[in-house]
Amino acid sequence: MSSAASRSPIRRVPLEWITTPVLVLLALAIWHSYVAGFDVSPFILPRPGAVIDAWRELLVTRSTWWHSWATIYETLAGFGFALVAGVVLGAVLGKIPWLERTLNPFIVASQVVPKVALVPLFVVWFGFGPTTKILLAAVLAFFPIFTNTLLGVKSVDLGHRDVMTSLNTSRFQRFRHLELPSALPYIITGMEIGIVLAIIGAVVGEYLGGNRGLGYLLIAKMNAYETDMLFAVLIHLTVIGFAFYLSVGVLRRFVIPWHESVQIERRGR
Repeated sequence: MSSAASRSPIRRVPLEWITTPVLVLLALAIWHSYVAGFDVSPFILPRPGAVIDAWRELLVTRSTWWHSWATIYETLAGFGFALVAGVVLGAVLGKIPWLERTLNPFIVASQVVPKVALVPLFVVWFGFGPTTKILLAAVLAFFPIFTNTLLGVKSVDLGHRDVMTSLNTSRFQRFRHLELPSALPYIITGMEIGIVLAIIGAVVGEYLGGNRGLGYLLIAKMNAYETDMLFAVLIHLTVIGFAFYLSVGVLRRFVIPWHESVQIERRGR
């Protein structure tokens, strides 16, 4: 082996690739030991093996994917509406302080209302179809996207603003080349929170109305007293939620590769 090859750095396995599976296995072991040691009824808390078997059965059932697609569609549609409305409104209010002070009490008031209380009203207006779930997902996802966009637009360095002013740039050029790039890290952070809240909104809407979606499937398994299947649906929902969250995380690397948070993550690897 040459000396150059011997001096080449060895690629280390990230520590979280080891610790995370170990923690999962430890949690499963504690769960199994508790159920077996205290002889807990499967109706109350099934063993991990029974839940995994139920999840496998769930994955090969055609109706599961029909319900999954319904929830995914409602989540993404609601998140899309929230993203457009949150970014546009946040950018506009960040540029017009008096309008922000005027509308901010109304926006905050719309968020402090418990969202579950809106479901009966949405059902009266839009029925039990997907529109109600999409609206609920959008309402939950809107606020973190809006507030982060607003903060990002208002957090532009004053020195950079002065440079753009000295160059006699237009408002659009200033927004495109300065304010939008500066706000992107904040927007993506709001998206990471918003996508999680969007799936919560869709599932809560399915709890209370309709006949499709993973929220409806949860209620159906609960009414059938199939606790292992109930846990399996929860695992299925968790996997979908993780996929959404990780997708936004991957988007961060492509949209703002220059940002310090991305650079630190890459150096950490």
